[in-house]
Amino acid sequence: MKVVAFNGSPHKKGNTYQSLLIVCDTLEKYGIDTEIIQVGGRLLQGCIDCRHCRNINDRRCGIASDDMNALIESALYADGLLIGSPVFYGNITPETKCLIDRLGRVARSNGYLLKRKPAAAVVTARRNGGAFAFSAINYLFHANQMIVPGSSNWNYVMAGDPGEWQDDGEGIQTLTNLGENMAWLIQKLSD
Repeated sequence: MKVVAFNGSPHKKGNTYQSLLIVCDTLEKYGIDTEIIQVGGRLLQGCIDCRHCRNINDRRCGIASDDMNALIESALYADGLLIGSPVFYGNITPETKCLIDRLGRVARSNGYLLKRKPAAAVVTARRNGGAFAFSAINYLFHANQMIVPGSSNWNYVMAGDPGEWQDDGEGIQTLTNLGENMAWLIQKLSD
């Protein structure tokens, strides 16, 4: 069993990465392999509504000039997904939005390829915008018939400056609880 976590922050080892790592470390304690894939900072093109995914049904995006098809393949073969993003000016990063739009379109157009796959959003915010970012990521999951495990609060960590994630004890506990609940769900689904 494996969970793939997409880090939508351009800071490869920043607060969002550290937040995803809390969930991943918890999953690992329950015997679930994890991989964090760097998405933020990559040059990804937004969806252009070319309808390749809808008309060709080959489980691929028609834009072949970036790494999106490799990201889509990683998502399709994982047993669970995490998508993390910091809040940039009130919402998710552009790379996270590209991932959501193109992964979501390919999955829906090819018979809901992500259906019943557990998935969760992880958000870091300095102060505001966490709810918008959390919702934006969850729209992907709900529109693709995925299963979203809950936690003891919304999956945010309050952090702006590097390393500030360590000061949010409630956020750390929320992400630990998320990892435990996601591990339980993935194990139940594999029975």
